[in-house]
Amino acid sequence: MGIDWSTRLAARTRTQQDLLGGILALANARGVVNFSGGFPDLALFPTGTVADIARDLLADDAAIALQYAPSEGIESTRHAVADLLLAEQGHRPADDELMITSGGIDAVTLIAKSMLDPGDVVLVEEPSYLGAVSGFAAFDPRLRSVPMDDDGLDVEALAALLASSDVVPKLLYTIPDFQNPSGRLLSAERRTALVELCSRYGVLIVEDVAYRQLGFTAEQHPSLWSLNPDAVVQIGTFSKTFFPGVRLGWAAGPAEIVAHLVVAKQNSDQCAGALGQRMLEEFLRAGHFDAHLPRARELYRGRAAVMLGALAEHFDGLGTWTAPRGGFFTWLRLPGVDTTALAVRAREASVAFVPGAGFFADRVDHEHLRLSFSRVSEPDIDLGVGRLAAVVRTMRGA
Repeated sequence: MGIDWSTRLAARTRTQQDLLGGILALANARGVVNFSGGFPDLALFPTGTVADIARDLLADDAAIALQYAPSEGIESTRHAVADLLLAEQGHRPADDELMITSGGIDAVTLIAKSMLDPGDVVLVEEPSYLGAVSGFAAFDPRLRSVPMDDDGLDVEALAALLASSDVVPKLLYTIPDFQNPSGRLLSAERRTALVELCSRYGVLIVEDVAYRQLGFTAEQHPSLWSLNPDAVVQIGTFSKTFFPGVRLGWAAGPAEIVAHLVVAKQNSDQCAGALGQRMLEEFLRAGHFDAHLPRARELYRGRAAVMLGALAEHFDGLGTWTAPRGGFFTWLRLPGVDTTALAVRAREASVAFVPGAGFFADRVDHEHLRLSFSRVSEPDIDLGVGRLAAVVRTMRGA
């Protein structure tokens, strides 16, 4: 008889859900209008430029590009990323205030591993990125939600929560720019108030800027990290703006915290891939990144407009949705519809999306869903939204 290995698993695995696996499994699905993952569009992948960079690195820099890298990242790559942060956010981290990570979710895991003991309180937006929610949950904290509205995280609600709590939360995780899943943008006034509030209570802000560079207009608010680098750890990713296969990101924050994140990385994947780091560095230094971003913004701006038009046409009277000013997502509420059950029915109609339940940390909600427009062509956006609306009407008996 075979051994029942499930009896040997860690207790925490019994409650962990495979929320991301289903999304990633659809990354290359065919015959489906796929609104599920936050996938960048293939047309934006800089294949020719990357091929030239890789060829040159293999010829001239193999000793570094093909070798293990320092856990904090290759020094020259960190300097290139620091230059980028200075240019875009007006503040440059010191050498010991920045590390290279294996994407954004790696930074979440490193922070959780370094900061959290079982039972510690972690605050997240409601709703929040399901990868971060599950990443923090793996370390057995108490997750508490802070409500949002059209201007982002409700700072007054957070202030009331902090004032009424006997326990100071360890950290607050927030996505101020074009939030995942809602697409909302935290107002400039609330950013200042949020940083001041968390500084006063000693709550570390973990600012996820995965979509910050993908706004649809020239409007840009200051990052939380730039407002107070001593009280914020900013985590970012190049998966949305360079290409996800490179699995690179960064964490910038107080030197004492970054030092512990580096040690935590030594006990996980040891280092981000050196070849990817050097390719990214050369891409940044040659000015390709600056030229690439406007193309990406234009593409996603157009697709967002088509998505909102399709929702207005097909979902009028069925629900409500957000109108993002950047990023990849819109967030729908369908009163009275179980969106987990809807996802099954929609797949039968060759449409995929992410049900909203996984985006809630401390309560159950089945009336929301996330639609990603980033990798769906304009004709398919209208087709898929129309199919989805038809399924909703069928489920409601309309």
